[in-house]
Amino acid sequence: MSMLHVDLDLVRKYNIATPRYTSYPPATQFGEMPAEQVLEQIRANNENSHRDISLYFHLPFCRSLCWYCGCTTVITTQQRQSTTYLNYLKRELSFMREFLHREREVVQLHLGGGTPTFFPPDELRELSHVVREQFCVAENLEAGVEIDPRSLTHDHVAALSEAGFRRASIGVQDFNPLVQNAINRFQPKTMSENAITLLRDAGFDSINIDLVYGLPHQSVRSFGETLDAVIALRPNRLAVFNYAHVPWLKPAQRLLQWLPTPETKLQLLKLTIEKLTSAGYVYIGLDHFALPHDELAIAQREKTLQRNFQGYSTRVNADIYAFGMSSISQANGTYWQNHKDLSRYYSALDAKTAPIAKGYVLTADDKIRREVIMRLMCDMALDFDAMSNSLGVIFTDYFTRELASLKGLEADGLIEADDHGFAVTDLGRLLIRNIAVHFDAHQNEKTRQFSNSI
Repeated sequence: MSMLHVDLDLVRKYNIATPRYTSYPPATQFGEMPAEQVLEQIRANNENSHRDISLYFHLPFCRSLCWYCGCTTVITTQQRQSTTYLNYLKRELSFMREFLHREREVVQLHLGGGTPTFFPPDELRELSHVVREQFCVAENLEAGVEIDPRSLTHDHVAALSEAGFRRASIGVQDFNPLVQNAINRFQPKTMSENAITLLRDAGFDSINIDLVYGLPHQSVRSFGETLDAVIALRPNRLAVFNYAHVPWLKPAQRLLQWLPTPETKLQLLKLTIEKLTSAGYVYIGLDHFALPHDELAIAQREKTLQRNFQGYSTRVNADIYAFGMSSISQANGTYWQNHKDLSRYYSALDAKTAPIAKGYVLTADDKIRREVIMRLMCDMALDFDAMSNSLGVIFTDYFTRELASLKGLEADGLIEADDHGFAVTDLGRLLIRNIAVHFDAHQNEKTRQFSNSI
């Protein structure tokens, strides 16, 4: 990325609430949907489809609360809660398995949280055994897990390795002790380094490090030091997330003070892109970076990259079946989400019903816009003829109003356009959410529920 002047007026203009577009429409559009209606959609999908499956398990427990966190978690020090939760996961798996075609192959498995390593190693082994018992698991399964170095042990790593996990996402956020203290997450750099060594020694061949910019006390200098330290560890991928300040949804965030200004946050993102690309990483988009030989970078070059509830993905045309409280699934043009409250999740399974709280069935227009926003956020460009062929509509006619609205983006230097399409500029990459929102038919609804783009 070339040197880029950050205009404060431009920052203020584009610092608006926008979705992250892990789905379209965003999850804020989900409404009450009877479990029976979702199960009917699942049955229809499995009668007519042999699409691959991506499995996600939400393991929500954490021993302490990180004040910046926007995830759905349960804070507890009671270890027995993991055993209870695992038993309910097995119930949900058994219930849902009856609706899934037996020959559908699981190509992707992900454990997220919370803190998956809150669960003892033997329980992680048991969960893996149940998955392989109930599903047809591909030999080339991509299995990934989110790791908190503060709770990782040798036996955890051994259990995950035995279960076929080879990808790990390490939560770091920032190496600066002042920042760590401000967000209630003390994690010395040596602890993260030791976790990475453990994982690599056990055969994990893909290490991702998670950072967050926009946290208290971060500056261009201090975050640059964190980036230098991370680059020295040479992870395969990095996810550098924009801190989402939503205290109306996450009250603990009210404890945070000394947050960087929007213009500083933009400078932090610019610094991140410059440092990582100079170190040989490919800027995938929004918040992801990967080494050139990584699957994500290859998929982006081949324009097969996808985006879903787990972020960027290389598994094209796989339906996501997610388990556990708050987890979100997508299949056959339908999204559905489990209860976010642990007791309601348990109660539904006690009643021998699916623990589904809400969902959304995509319209034909939604499916068209979903593809446009996905290609924009994955390819950083739109080719009008290619999109017309892909969508079965005349792109410039269908999106006449939206394309006219891009004139302001072009004038501000976020895109470069001609009669055949447009490409996102370096500046536009920093504000890709602001570009994508122009194709969002729901853009003026429930914006209070989103974090600002900067």
